[in-house]
Amino acid sequence: MLQGHSLTEIQAALIKGEFTSVELTQATLDSIEDTNPKLHAFLYIAGERALEEAKQADEARHHNVDQPLLGIPIAIKDVLTVAGMPCTCGSRILEGFIPPYTATAVRRLQEAGAIVIGKTNTDEFAMGSSTENSAYGRTNNPWDVRRVPGGSSGGSAAAVAARLVPAALGTDTGGSVRQPAAFCGVTGLKTTYGRVSRYGLVAFGSSLDTVGAFGRNARDVETIFSIMAGHDPLDATSAQRDIPDAGATRAVVKGLRIGVPKEYFIKGIQPEVEEKTRAAIDQLQALGAEIREVSLPHTEYALPVYYIIAPAEASANLARYDGIRYGPRVEANSLHDVYFKTRGQKFGAEVERRVMIGTYALSAGYYDAYYGQAQKVRTLITRDFETAFKEVDLLACPTTPSTAFVAGAHENDPLAMYLEDVFTLPANLAGVPGISFPVGFDRDNLPIGMQLIGPHFREDLLLKATHIYQSATDCHMRVPQI
Repeated sequence: MLQGHSLTEIQAALIKGEFTSVELTQATLDSIEDTNPKLHAFLYIAGERALEEAKQADEARHHNVDQPLLGIPIAIKDVLTVAGMPCTCGSRILEGFIPPYTATAVRRLQEAGAIVIGKTNTDEFAMGSSTENSAYGRTNNPWDVRRVPGGSSGGSAAAVAARLVPAALGTDTGGSVRQPAAFCGVTGLKTTYGRVSRYGLVAFGSSLDTVGAFGRNARDVETIFSIMAGHDPLDATSAQRDIPDAGATRAVVKGLRIGVPKEYFIKGIQPEVEEKTRAAIDQLQALGAEIREVSLPHTEYALPVYYIIAPAEASANLARYDGIRYGPRVEANSLHDVYFKTRGQKFGAEVERRVMIGTYALSAGYYDAYYGQAQKVRTLITRDFETAFKEVDLLACPTTPSTAFVAGAHENDPLAMYLEDVFTLPANLAGVPGISFPVGFDRDNLPIGMQLIGPHFREDLLLKATHIYQSATDCHMRVPQI
């Protein structure tokens, strides 16, 4: 039933009565039961609860209740809280934790009628570029199960790509929505920092974290985004901006100025990625966009800046996981040993690596040399974007330097793994929105994603341009054969 159906098509079919929400939800659960052992996209499946909510949705529709997502199953990355459902963040240190409250972004979708079908796999505390760092096992890419789906929102991306759900939520701290969207051949939106509430999102890097969405196409993503966006008094960093117009994707692209930053086409990029990205830019030009070359001169510093700031914030945020306040505890003879043993045994290698780097960068004698200097360079990166957006409306570039890599390929080389995010990190440092969508396939039939980056709070422009491109092409319609 879900195979070949987008969120928009499911909405229309439910309204027409072609199937009920119960039938849809049961079909979704059946698909997950059949496919999840091959993909490991889900960590938790809320079967009984979802079916009960589906019954309530059908009754509401019978009484002419009008909600945009009424009775539609969606998936949630397991770093966003849902009351009564486990929230592990892919870590053993939160094993057994069931939050009593729901993240604002999720709650708004539920209030619009959505059914949370389950929680998806993630790199531990969203730290990773492959979803190999989950304490509960890696997720596989639906296009080739030997390969990674990207990270850290790989579970959500894989679930949408495999047509298990029409939409899913993820989070993007350094590319963790856009990179897996590219690897899995789906559309993924990273929102402006502050556009969507972070209340209920378990923190990794508090000045970088954003909540985003996956869908089959721009219209599906827009539907999710327009519902969950908006000011939230529970989040001090939430922006007081108007909720975007849900009709953005019905506009035209003629006259839109799109900049191509020369720094994003670097030596070592997979040739097919550059070829398909440039072809997609040419397609946008043929559809009426004006293409210009621009420069973001401080792009080369984004990777080292990010890997100082993000670990520093992670070091502070993860200090609370000590075996005392919540989660499992490793017993010992002293309080110090409880902390030491609990964190040492329950955190994975990547989390430990980043906590150690961040603690070092914040330590006396190194704060100004590393963290303070990184924040200054972050300002320069932000100014690069501000300057570019005086000349153009959007920026177009590859999402990733390569297509999905084989699991374990970067196991002993953390720097090579970090380089997978080289094109996505700058947008997080600047707080601007970005979207990734499929623009072709390589010789191994693996998806290639292109990224559009926009000014602060201009998700409407990103969705508009993506929708126009997808209206003229069919890359986003291809389905993996698992």
